[in-house]
Order: sequence, then C-alpha cells, then structure tokens
Amino acid sequence: MEKEGLLDTLLYLGGVSGSTWSMASLYNDSQFSTNMDAAVSRLLDSPSVKLEQAVDWLGERAKEEDFSLADIWGVLTSAGIMKQMDLRCLSDEANRNATNPYPIYCAIEKHCFTQGPIEGKWFEISPHEAGFTELGLFIETSLLGSKFQNGSLLEKKKEMDMVKLQGILGSAIANEENLRDFVPQWLNVPWHLDSAAKEYLRVWIILDKVIALTRKTVKNTTALMYLDKLQKILEDKVNQSKTESVEAASMEERKTLFNQWSQKLLAAAETWSQSLDDGAFKTHVSFLINQVIPLIAEWKWGTTGNFLYQYQESSVPACLYSNERLQLIDAGLMINVPYPSFLGDKRDIDLIIAPEYSAGNMFQTLTLARDYAAEMEKPFPEINDTILEDRDWPKDCYVLEGKEKEPTIIYMPLFNRRNCKDAEEFKAKMDEFSTFQRPFSQEKIKFVLETAKENVKNNKETLLKEINKAALRRHNKW
Repeated sequence: MEKEGLLDTLLYLGGVSGSTWSMASLYNDSQFSTNMDAAVSRLLDSPSVKLEQAVDWLGERAKEEDFSLADIWGVLTSAGIMKQMDLRCLSDEANRNATNPYPIYCAIEKHCFTQGPIEGKWFEISPHEAGFTELGLFIETSLLGSKFQNGSLLEKKKEMDMVKLQGILGSAIANEENLRDFVPQWLNVPWHLDSAAKEYLRVWIILDKVIALTRKTVKNTTALMYLDKLQKILEDKVNQSKTESVEAASMEERKTLFNQWSQKLLAAAETWSQSLDDGAFKTHVSFLINQVIPLIAEWKWGTTGNFLYQYQESSVPACLYSNERLQLIDAGLMINVPYPSFLGDKRDIDLIIAPEYSAGNMFQTLTLARDYAAEMEKPFPEINDTILEDRDWPKDCYVLEGKEKEPTIIYMPLFNRRNCKDAEEFKAKMDEFSTFQRPFSQEKIKFVLETAKENVKNNKETLLKEINKAALRRHNKW
C-alpha cells in the first residue's frame, strides 16, 4: 500500500494472531510507514537472536507471578521466527508522532470464550488503553497486569513488553480444541481427541514447538545435531505409542495410558538434556525444558491481573467478576480478522480493507463477523449469497458496500482467480502456505510478500474508488 501511495489513507491498523507479530516488528520503527523498504528488510534479513539472550529474558519472567506458557511461546516466537527481542512496551507508542496508522492488537479472554457471554470475549490493546470492546471497560495500557479490586488499583506492576505480548496474541495453541491443527501429518493420530488424549497431545506439541523454535536460535552444528537427536527420540516414543490400541479401552484406562505416554515423553526430554555435554547449550536448553514441563500440566496461558475483579458494575459477567486473573489468548480462535474492534459507534469506521489469509474456509471470517455484528446489533454490510459460492476459487477483490451506518468492506483473498488458474491450484497454494506449519523459508516469505503486493497493485483503482466514496460519505455526515 505504501508503494501505491495508499498507506497514508489508513487511520488504524488492526491485527489478530500471527499478524500481530508482524505489526510489532513494523512498529518497532516509529517511522515505518515512510520507510517500508527498511521495515521489510528487517523482517527478511535480521540476524538470529542467540539462545542465550532468549533464556536470559525467560529467566527474568520466570520470577514473576503471572509466568505462563505465553512467556515461553513469546520468547521462542520472537527469537526463532521474528528474529528480534522487542523489549519496548506498547504504551511507549502513546506519545509518538502520528506518522503511522494507529495500532490495535486483539485478543480474547479464555474464561469468557469458553463459558461466558459474548460481551466478555473480545479484548483489545492499543498504546493508550486495554480492555473489553463490547463492555466499554478499559484501563490505561501501562496498567495492564497490575492488581485491581472493585476498580481500585492495589498494586502497580511493570507493564509487559512486546515479547510477552506477542506470546499472548499469537497463542492459538492455548485452546485445546485446536490442538489437532498443530499435529504434523506423520503423527496421523487415529484416536478420538477426548480429554484423555488432549493431555498427551499438548505435551507432544509443546515439546515439538520448543525444539523447532530453539533450532532457529542456534548455529552450532553440534547443537543442531543434539536437537535432531531429541526430535528422533520423541518421534520414536510416539510411534511406539501408536502401536498400542486405545479405542476399546474405557475412559479411565485411556487416561491412564495417555498419562503414561505423556510421562515417557517428558522423561525422554529430561534424560536427553541431562546427557548433553557440559557447556552453555546444555545450561540453556535444560533451563528451558525445566521451565516448560511444569507449565504443560497447568496449561496456563496469558495470565495477567484482572482489572474487573469484583468490579461493582452490572454489565461485568461472572467469568470476569470472580477471577483475579485474566487469561488472554489468540483472538483468531474466535474471528481471524479483527472486525469486532472496528464495528459500531466507538470508532465509527467508514471503510475496512481486509486482506484475507486465514486458515479454514474462504469467507468464514466474513460470515463470522456478520453473525457477531448481528448478535451485538451493530451495522454490517450485506453479504450476497452468490459471493459465498466462490469459496473454492475466489476473486481477488470483493466490495461489500455500506449503505448508511454500515462500513464498506473491501475483502481481498491472498490466493485467488488472478494468481491461481483453477480451484485445484488455489487449494494447493492454501495448503502449501497454511498457518499450521513451522516457520517459512526465505523463499516462502518472499513469495507471499510478492503475491500480496501484486494483489494491492492489481486492485489499486478499486481501493482508490472506495476510499474516495468513503471520504464523501464522511463529508456528507458532517
């Protein structure tokens, strides 16, 4: 958009899940929107973060009351994928010059997501405030994580940095219902994913992710060989387990069996770390594994102080009122594009530009947003049923025009009829570049980036036309 002269038309830039990692990287530069070449170069060519630096950060977080798997996920994501340890706090951006679009990072609250009303689910964090979009209840971002009771600040805590925030915002793995998405094809789990199997899978998945992301922080060939050995040990353990039948067992028998398998995996990881040659690598990975193992059992993610704890306000749902801690997790589990933060009167948005690159069925995020808007009684443009018929091979741009209070939405699938010759190629591209895989190679990153550039370039006239129409609508409102 910057190359096509469109970026400076944006007032906001919103993100959920993995897109927040890229946002954090961009906003590390206070002038990124005027120097996109440098921003892209940093994403592509930054030197790797050393494992020692990641472990040092983690050691400090482990001393904190709200230490959780989100800290481990955040540091390994930052070091292993984004290649930078962003130690600034989001509230630091509150006093910046308004050169860049204003950032809105989105999460959901786990307690309310699983057992609460819709108003308690969507959570947004900006440089100035953090809180629940539909409840309209916020605190200053610098106070997120501090201790509150009945609206009173009891203890001010240090604001989380962007490393931890990225671990919270991109933690789709935190929701156990999504564990299957993270299981590699070779594992080919045959059994039903009940509560007994979940414990086993989450042990495997977390250890697998720790190995994959640790691999990105080391260059030493001996260390890489050690990691390969651990990977092989764990895969062998899993393959041994697959030969044992669990289908006919009772629930109690299944729980016992899966628990035994889980303990074997954890014991194998501990034995491996103890068998390493003495030195920095052994020290660092042993610390990492020793921190991870207790947290897997608890399955704590994104724990932070709840500013609505015992807050005497009738709109506060029980899932928030009675818990001293919030559990903030990946908003993509609910809607994988941050529509909720931009619907309704609060921001009174005229035009939403929605590049679409979500896992799952095409148009799913759009229909989920429509249903959300209907439940919250917020204006949303009509979706013609004929558009939904394109889901297996979509066009590169759709305009859902707002009439009065509804925002216009420009919906732009990354892979589409212009860059895929048929539905078969479209499916192949979506599979090849799916969300649930290990970090992309440089070639893959560049391909996705060039594809996105072409989409904007090809639809520049449509974007300009709709921006102009939105500006006229705004003018007429005045």
